[in-house]
Amino acid sequence: MKITFVVLFAVCQLMAAPRTTLSLNGIWQFDQTEQAFPPKKFTRTIPVPGLVHLAEPKIDQYENLYAKSKTAQYKTDHRVLDLQYDPRYNWYRKIIEVPKALEDQYAVLSIKKSKYVTQVYVNGMDAGTSMECYTPIEFPVSKFIRYGQKNEILIRVGDRAWLPSPAAGSTDKEKVNYIPGIWDDVELTFTGVLRLFKTLVLPSVKENSVAVKLLIRDFHEAQQVYGEQMQDTCLIRITFVEKESGSSFGRTFTGSTIVTRDNITQADLNIAVENPHLWSPDDPFLYVAQIELFDNDGHVMDRVDETFGFRDFERRGKFFTLNDQKTVLRGTNVTLHRFFEDPACRNLPWDRKWVTRLLAHYPKQLNWNAMRVCVGIAPDFWYDIADSVGLMLQNEWLYWQDHGWDDQIRTEYTNWVWSDGCHPSIIIWDAINENWNDYVGNVLIPELKELDPTRIWDAGYMSAEQMVLDEMDEPHPYMTPGWMQNLAEHLRENPYPLGDLFWWPERWHVQFASSAAQLVNEYGWVWLWRDGSPSHLTKALYAYYLGEDATPEERREMQAYWLQCQTEWLRTRRDLAGILAFCYLSDNLGFTGDWWMGDIAALNPSPTLHWFRHCFAPTGVYVDLRDQRYVKIGEPYEPGSELRFNLVGVTDERKAVSGLVNIRLVEASGKDVWAQTFVIEIRPDENKYVPVCLELPDRAGGYTVIAEFRENFVAPAVVSRRYIKIGMKNVFSFYSPEMVTLSR
Repeated sequence: MKITFVVLFAVCQLMAAPRTTLSLNGIWQFDQTEQAFPPKKFTRTIPVPGLVHLAEPKIDQYENLYAKSKTAQYKTDHRVLDLQYDPRYNWYRKIIEVPKALEDQYAVLSIKKSKYVTQVYVNGMDAGTSMECYTPIEFPVSKFIRYGQKNEILIRVGDRAWLPSPAAGSTDKEKVNYIPGIWDDVELTFTGVLRLFKTLVLPSVKENSVAVKLLIRDFHEAQQVYGEQMQDTCLIRITFVEKESGSSFGRTFTGSTIVTRDNITQADLNIAVENPHLWSPDDPFLYVAQIELFDNDGHVMDRVDETFGFRDFERRGKFFTLNDQKTVLRGTNVTLHRFFEDPACRNLPWDRKWVTRLLAHYPKQLNWNAMRVCVGIAPDFWYDIADSVGLMLQNEWLYWQDHGWDDQIRTEYTNWVWSDGCHPSIIIWDAINENWNDYVGNVLIPELKELDPTRIWDAGYMSAEQMVLDEMDEPHPYMTPGWMQNLAEHLRENPYPLGDLFWWPERWHVQFASSAAQLVNEYGWVWLWRDGSPSHLTKALYAYYLGEDATPEERREMQAYWLQCQTEWLRTRRDLAGILAFCYLSDNLGFTGDWWMGDIAALNPSPTLHWFRHCFAPTGVYVDLRDQRYVKIGEPYEPGSELRFNLVGVTDERKAVSGLVNIRLVEASGKDVWAQTFVIEIRPDENKYVPVCLELPDRAGGYTVIAEFRENFVAPAVVSRRYIKIGMKNVFSFYSPEMVTLSR
């Protein structure tokens, strides 16, 4: 039941105190069983949060979980129930002492994320079960706690193979092993009889207001006999403070609502504000909403502090705006749930220092302002980091292949919005990857837009033809079907002119004609594993372009060049709302790959990441020429002939950008054979064309066309390059410009 506050009251004399929280993170006892009965004894330990691969000593089937072929195979998918291990029940046990002083409080055991199917026992009593894998689950446990004594908490976690049919999502055809475990924080909290079950803080800069939505749990017993009390008055106080300084912002807001006993009541409050400090990637300013509950006598019942940021993210026509300013998304994807099955994963996803380097240190250098958390969401602290560093996120549920029943999908998706909805970094809820679902697209998303009207929804490949409200589409322009074993024949019939900035197949012109915002959140198809070998989906592609005996260095060089060319190709489409390259973090030895080398713990960037610094710069000048180093189309240019082509300048800035362009033709030895310099001004929303005409050398060989743009004449160069052939030779060599390496 939704209730709006209608009564104001004075609470200036009330004494407030936060809820008492006992963190249960840390080392637990652990073991596995074949049947759904606890082990007779525990022989292992395990960290929480984490997954069962972190148990010590290692679980018996550890090698089966990580049995990976180190040579790419021609295959495109994996069936979820084709298991290479025997499913087990996973048992976590922890002994804790609960202070006697908390005896009069109401206890709730919270598990932020646990997969797959979680059962909780406290001192031998069944506290409840849940099939939710990606959202918080909570179990009232007051009746089972022994205060002032030791308490046994026993948690059983099942296997993906046993996930009930109603459960929402959880299928990715490029995953092999769905490793179970408690993979986010666990805590025991104590409050008064009124508890803030869930809180949602949704600011609107345009309306100078903050919508605060509360789900309030009343632990009073339900009416037992006729005439007993069925409802209670709940008093609420909300204070905004700056997160960094603690300084108060605006006035304290107070109100009251009626809540139903032994139930959850929703209450909504809209609070006016003036001149907030806005959140943005350049200035990720954060506030805290201190939300307090009191009973009718003014006794504090509960308090929750929610971090949030003032920002408006909207769709305007085919583009997105942030705080009323057009904002083009530039960035990448993280497939964390694929990384979970990487043998090198270990505890890295829960290492805050490592995750901060991943989400902040490198993206800032690469001119990225956005990421897609792809096919599966992340632990809660990942979003805290994104909030604090100004990284915008498209947050995608693990829903690729169809799985789940409508009512359960509604339950889990609604919990998702309530649980993650305070994070300013999350700008897009992504319900589906590369699929269609009429219920999700046309029933559930409109419902959830009522709950959270401050974000965009993406529904996979559903377009305006399938949806009543199509806010955005997610085109994935993979130009080379690298999974095909007859790739050479296909490309002879369908040549792909890499480097040509304005070549597009007809079907993509139709796609982009949609009035919805077009966010290209996948492209490339040139994945490598971290040792430089091709992935399952790219073995045929590298064999075609480089040959079976290519070295890791040769593949990495091609990958970096290929993705630079394709990123420039997409950047010159000024009708795209954003470009997110795929993929920044994935499963090594899997179907795809990422752009790191060696041990992933070191986050050692490959050449691709170094070159992304250039093609993702807000302003760049690109060479519009078809590649001749890798692409097998046409003949080399005639020695001494005239070559005419365009440079294309683009900017995502909101004002005109001026700078110096230096264009060079460089022979394989690194010597310039031709150069020209000129000044350019590039205005927003345009392609600035600059014609170039040069007389090619008489000497046959491989040459590199290099364009260097320096904003305001002094900034570091943004480099574009194309490889061309002049004359006939048996072997062509090329000069590769030196990379400006990223800071480690």
